Amino acid sequence: MLEKFKKAVPVLEKIEQAGFEAYFVGGSVRDALLHRSIEDVDIATSAFPEEIKQIFPKTIDVGIKHGTVVVIYNGENYEITTFRTDGEYTDYRRPDKVTFIRSLQEDLKRRDFTMNAIAMTKTGELIDPFSGQEDIKNKLIRTVGNAEERFTEDALRIMRAIRFVSQLNFRIEQDTYKAIEKYGELLTNISVERIYAEFQKILVGKSRKQALRLLVEQNLHHYLPKLSGYGQELKQTADIIHLPIWTETEIWAILLILIDKEPVDGFLRAWKTPLRIIKAVKKIYAAYQLRKEQSWTKEMVYYNGYDTCISTEKIYSVLHHLPIQQNVQMVKNIWADLPINSREQLAISGYDLMNWANQKSGPWIKETLEKIEKAIINKEIDNDKSKIKEWLFP
Repeated sequence: MLEKFKKAVPVLEKIEQAGFEAYFVGGSVRDALLHRSIEDVDIATSAFPEEIKQIFPKTIDVGIKHGTVVVIYNGENYEITTFRTDGEYTDYRRPDKVTFIRSLQEDLKRRDFTMNAIAMTKTGELIDPFSGQEDIKNKLIRTVGNAEERFTEDALRIMRAIRFVSQLNFRIEQDTYKAIEKYGELLTNISVERIYAEFQKILVGKSRKQALRLLVEQNLHHYLPKLSGYGQELKQTADIIHLPIWTETEIWAILLILIDKEPVDGFLRAWKTPLRIIKAVKKIYAAYQLRKEQSWTKEMVYYNGYDTCISTEKIYSVLHHLPIQQNVQMVKNIWADLPINSREQLAISGYDLMNWANQKSGPWIKETLEKIEKAIINKEIDNDKSKIKEWLFP
């Protein structure tokens, strides 16, 4: 048993001592069976939320309406959820009503995929009523029970299935596959934030090529922000990014460069993409347009910055069938040879310019600093205060 589970065993024991059942469940059990590292353990119990709060003195009501209480025990936080059955899913995402129950079997029955419907006791014994271990062994993604019911209950499970293809290199079982294809349109009922969270995991998974091609094969891209009509570009992106050399930012940049019809800002905002990624992709996209026109110069590398230039050259080299390592090294060499790497490294400031010229602040300062930068970058003068002054005022 992994250390994370061992550390949480006393939590299960306290619940059992109070007369209730408690088990490890969900993704942590699945990942342990796959010999993957786990971050947190989830616990399911026959105790109702109020009963859990009586057992443990320190708790936080994070999702008590749906049966989840965070228990703080020995300095660790544990999410403990009561066994439950779900009512109707009129919004295709969350049940209108949940009913707390005492049956583990009924609780596991409501879960998404068989590999996630395995429970484990404090001694490591597995309870697997839906043959999740067999599906894990066969690398198969299969819904618990009727696939159509599972996806009409919660349409986000469609994206989760594709995400598991990317992360685990599993294939989707036939009935599950057909149901995904049939109910893909239900993704339009899911918030963009939740869609993005799953898509982001798809983009960084080891089998992202297969997952992205599957999105197109099942026509799911038509129901994702801004991607309808760009199936071919998505497949091209999938073929390019199969190697583990790409970041999420670079993948977005590749997709937008291939599409070449959508404003970067508007496209990524439609996805509710984090601002830091939007800014980085915009820089890469702009640098790529310059790179198409000419080879790297000292000024291009300086003004675009190291990270942007490296990402841009990786993409340019791949799209133009050039040796990546060699061309990226060329950019690194230019960067290493620059006398300065940012304006902050200039030996002078705007105050120096005002004192030397005996003038007030104004646009001329920015223009002069840029002039000095370019001269230093191109090694026309040294980055030395006295030499810069002499160069400006001979």
